[in-house]
Amino acid sequence: MASISSLGVGSNLPLDTLLTNLETAEKARLTPITQQQSSYSSKLTAFGTLKSSLEKFQTANTALNDASLFKSTVATSSSTDLTVSTAAGAAPGTYKINVTQLAQAQSLRTTATVANTKDALGDTSAEERTLVIKQDGKEKPLEIKLTKDQTSLSSLRDAINNANGGVSASIVKLKDDDYQLVLTSTETGVTNKMSVSVTGDSKLNELLSYNNADAASSGMTQIVEAKDAELTVNGIDIVRSSNTVTDAPEGLTLNLTKVASDTTVTVSQSNDKATSAITAWVNAYNSLVDTIGTLTKYTSVDAGTDAQDTSNGALLGDSSVRTIQTGIRAQFSTSISSGSFQTLSQMGVTQDPSTGKLKIDNDKLSTALKTGSVDVQALLVGDGKETGVTTKISKLVEGYLADDGIIDSAQDSINTTLKRLTKQYLSVSASIDDTVARYKTQFTQLDSLMSKLNNTSTYLTQQFSSSSSS
Repeated sequence: MASISSLGVGSNLPLDTLLTNLETAEKARLTPITQQQSSYSSKLTAFGTLKSSLEKFQTANTALNDASLFKSTVATSSSTDLTVSTAAGAAPGTYKINVTQLAQAQSLRTTATVANTKDALGDTSAEERTLVIKQDGKEKPLEIKLTKDQTSLSSLRDAINNANGGVSASIVKLKDDDYQLVLTSTETGVTNKMSVSVTGDSKLNELLSYNNADAASSGMTQIVEAKDAELTVNGIDIVRSSNTVTDAPEGLTLNLTKVASDTTVTVSQSNDKATSAITAWVNAYNSLVDTIGTLTKYTSVDAGTDAQDTSNGALLGDSSVRTIQTGIRAQFSTSISSGSFQTLSQMGVTQDPSTGKLKIDNDKLSTALKTGSVDVQALLVGDGKETGVTTKISKLVEGYLADDGIIDSAQDSINTTLKRLTKQYLSVSASIDDTVARYKTQFTQLDSLMSKLNNTSTYLTQQFSSSSSS
């Protein structure tokens, strides 16, 4: 809009002020629209906050919806030479363990030494050759094709390491002008011992060949023998290729670090993981309750007041929030278990009727887990498909959070309304601009007309004055 600072000069009327007042009055038509935009934008943000809090609760609920939590065990070892850990399924008990041999990886070195690690060692007349490393435990051998420029110790080392095939290579300096190539299996055990050969280059094969069955005629020498771990568990002989034994007994992991005798390993039930998961679940739910409380907050006002308190929550009175809140709460009081615990309160988790928050009776929960962890599992997890508090809540919340769920639908509706309000705002704004422009045109015409009339009046007055003087 052009400047109207000179409007009214011709008529000597406050037309510029009048036009400004009219423009202000016209723009008041936008106020209800902007208020609605602000309200719906706040609702959109609020639903985002609700969704985030609900996702956090679902994460905690999913963690608790795990039957293995209630079968957790803890293991202790009488020796630092044998460390232990457990997984779900480990049977409580005491085990006597003797470790007579540790597993180790085979290492080979070139018998001959090389003066320079960059010198070519293969047959220069051969265009291609293939380094083949067989390990008994692997179906396919490691095959590395080499060019005539890849027969030096450094090139061989790099080619083997880049192949990442279960064998590592390094160069050892014995003294000046004396280097050897060392090959080491990356895995321990007899099944990972190596046989080495080179096809297409007899000279390189003479340097690198190794045959476990005929080591004397080999080009490489064994410096570390491949061995399996050997131990006894409660008198039972056990052989493994690794020093990490995960299935003797099942669910118990033994980490062998030294030869050890008469080590006692004790496996006992532990409720720490279950307690931690239940606590996290209760805290996540209570956080959700706080979020909903903030989003639906209501502050009363005096009777006769035109407007509601501005501190009210953006989702006050929203039916979607009530649906989510009542849907989850309903699962806490429903008897759905065939075990000795029918409700959460019987296992030590109660709900405050005034706030809706959950509270844990630690002593009661501890006793419930110690004496009836299976029944706690039946109540919380159920069959993991249809029954169980966390199972039912998981399906319920999954529906709330789905792309076509209650929150997504509410957000889509709000976005549609915001788009409509934007169009309405632009339409009304354009109408206001047209109206103000029309007023300005009319005022400009009035100003021009009044200026002409004033000039005519002045002229006539002067003429009459001159005539009277004459």
